[in-house]
Amino acid sequence: MEIIHTIEWMKQVSRQARLEGRVSGFVPTMGALHEGHMSLVRAALAECRPVVASIFVNPTQFGPNEDLQKYPRTFNEDCGKLENAGVDYLFAPEAGEIYPPGFRTWVNVEGLSERLEGKSRPGHFRGVTTVVLKLLEIVQPHKAYFGRKDAQQARIIRQMASDLHLDTEIVVCPVVRETDGLAMSSRNAYLQQDERRAATVLYRALDGARQSIARGERDALRLTAAIRETLRAEPLTNIDYVQLVDAKTLEPVTRLRGACLALLAVKIGATRLIDNLLIEERAGEFDTNL
Repeated sequence: MEIIHTIEWMKQVSRQARLEGRVSGFVPTMGALHEGHMSLVRAALAECRPVVASIFVNPTQFGPNEDLQKYPRTFNEDCGKLENAGVDYLFAPEAGEIYPPGFRTWVNVEGLSERLEGKSRPGHFRGVTTVVLKLLEIVQPHKAYFGRKDAQQARIIRQMASDLHLDTEIVVCPVVRETDGLAMSSRNAYLQQDERRAATVLYRALDGARQSIARGERDALRLTAAIRETLRAEPLTNIDYVQLVDAKTLEPVTRLRGACLALLAVKIGATRLIDNLLIEERAGEFDTNL
């Protein structure tokens, strides 16, 4: 695996792959890689060659009181995981390479970025969409792979790619979970032992909603109320939001129809975790996917 630190060389490698008619795949990450990231890598390797991964802890998506400085950085371990998996190139630029002095251009997907995570973390999605667009322009992949654990982010990136007529196909892959249901996240490393046990309440709350839907519940208000009740039963939780929204518009719904997302954000101690349940209507029946 070749490690690339400069935009100029990454672009040259990408141009050569396209000239050779190769279908390239890209997995953007902030490092601290876990099985969720590696599932994206495997999905890319199954469809593409070369496969490029990136490690870049993007400073512009962190708020002033967020965890940029303490965000886990495990670069050498991450390199080993990517190389063992068969990744061809790792793009690992410095912050000054991506945001040089005088940088002043930003990307904002209006109407999708201001609610939910965007409301709780002002400016977060402006940083996400800006860096993702820059990375896609640098790497020029045919396909880029993102996880559905960050469901709102995936929706926003797909909208950006469509609106700006990008050549890259945005592939969204399933949530990867621990054996007890907790969605894999780099921030899980912040949890103390008792907090880690408490964090499983996110999965239990969403699984309860999934079971209610399977029994015929279609009222979104009752479903969100039940999710909140389960979350509140765990003393270590502090709920930020619980909403059931249209999967395309992210607007709240009162009754299940079409494709919906049950989205939640909860603090366990000082650690903020998110999770979601995908609900899809097919021929009048609803399938759910945790």
